[in-house]
Amino acid sequence: MTTRRRAAGDARDEAEVACGELAAVLKETGIVLPSLAVGPVTFGYEPPRSLVELGRCNVETTRKLIAVLQRAAR
Repeated sequence: MTTRRRAAGDARDEAEVACGELAAVLKETGIVLPSLAVGPVTFGYEPPRSLVELGRCNVETTRKLIAVLQRAAR
């Protein structure tokens, strides 16, 4: 395996773990982002860029997310 492919794999693994952790924490607060995922096209860059797509959600979910973030900011 080339160094570049290994780096891309490591970056993807890290992004997948972070994405899973975020989904779990959000779920604990009653929030589900249905489009939460790792952006696959982000690994075509050199060096690979691990980007998590938060995706789209409805207004109700947006309001829940705002409330959680506001409480956390206090």
